[in-house]
Amino acid sequence: MNYSHEVEQMCMVKKGPNHGPAPIPQEGLWTKAYEIKDISAFTHGVGWCAPQQGACKLSLNVKNGIIEEALVETIGCSGMTHSAAMASEILPGKTLLEALNTDLVCDAINTAMRELFLQIVYGRSQSAFSEDGLSIGAGLEDLGKGLRSQVGTMYGTKVKGVRYLEMAEGYVTRMALDEDDQVIGYEFVSLGKMTDFIKKGDDPTTAYNKAMGTYGRFNDAAKYIDPRKE
Repeated sequence: MNYSHEVEQMCMVKKGPNHGPAPIPQEGLWTKAYEIKDISAFTHGVGWCAPQQGACKLSLNVKNGIIEEALVETIGCSGMTHSAAMASEILPGKTLLEALNTDLVCDAINTAMRELFLQIVYGRSQSAFSEDGLSIGAGLEDLGKGLRSQVGTMYGTKVKGVRYLEMAEGYVTRMALDEDDQVIGYEFVSLGKMTDFIKKGDDPTTAYNKAMGTYGRFNDAAKYIDPRKE
C-alpha cells in the first residue's frame, strides 16, 4: 500500500465503535452481508433500453451469492428475445457480482440486472421474510400452468375508442359491447392451452374451441366486434 507524504506524517487516531454493516432481511433472517456469498434472495426487477423502445422483467433466485434460477421476459424490439435467450443461459451459475459485470447483450436486460442487484443487496427482495427463501423453480410460478408470460396489449384512439388485443387469459378474439357501444366483456383463446391440446393429439379446430373462454357479461352483448379488424 502506498501512502502520500502527508498521510505518513499524520499521527494515529484510534477508531471507535465498529459494528459492521447494518443487517438486512433475507429468507427469514437478519443478515450482516460482508461478501457476495452472504446474499440469498428471490426477486423481480424491470429494465429498459436507452431509447426506451423495450423493457425486460428479470426474475432471479440467488442462493449464497450464486444465481440458481433466472426468468427473462421481454417486450419491445425483436432483438430482445434473442438477447433474452442468451441471458437465460449466461446468468445461472454466476455470482451476483459476475452477473452485474457481464454484458447481457441488451440494454434493457443489463438495466434490469442493475435494478435487481440494488434490491437484493439492500434486503428488498420478495423472499426477505420467507423462511429458507423460495425453492428453485419459483420463477415459473409467475407464468402459470401454460408457462407463458402474463401479457396485456391494449390500444385506443380518441376517434374510435379502445381495443383489447391480449389479456392475461390469452389472445382476444372478440369484444362484447352493450347498446351504448361500451365494453362489457370479451372472448379469448389461450394459445398456450391450445398448443398443449394439439401436442396431445387434438386437431387444431378442436384445440382452438377447447382453449376458448369468455370474461364479463359477454353473453349479454348487443354487438360483438373483432378488435383487430373492426
